[in-house]
Amino acid sequence: MYPEEIVIPMKGELTEHGFIELLSPEEVENQLAKEGTTLVMINSVCGCSAGTARPGVLMAVANSNIKPDYLTTSFAGFDVEAVSTLRRHLLPYPASSPSIALFKNGQLVHFIERHQIEGRPAQVIARNLISAFEQYCN
Repeated sequence: MYPEEIVIPMKGELTEHGFIELLSPEEVENQLAKEGTTLVMINSVCGCSAGTARPGVLMAVANSNIKPDYLTTSFAGFDVEAVSTLRRHLLPYPASSPSIALFKNGQLVHFIERHQIEGRPAQVIARNLISAFEQYCN
């Protein structure tokens, strides 16, 4: 498990912009049982990709006219049980962090894996998400 002093600022980058933390398996299941669309950012300490994933997600939410009903996050390597539960909902995709998932009525409809984040600027990630919002969040 990662040290809290490293994780808290990275969590804050999302929670300060309205993202709700999913900290337990029960919170994950309750969230995904809700009607509507839920964006889940599986946060990570990985600098090479989380450094663009968080800004990309924030950019998408700030610049899209159509947004998910719920903005949520859980931190890989810290919110261990919650992320494990989320990953069961992401199958058949392998564990990947950071990653970004969009659920509609509890069903996974769009997923961005780490390899799709690495080496890409935040603007590319944001465009990908805005397109998904336009397709699924109406």
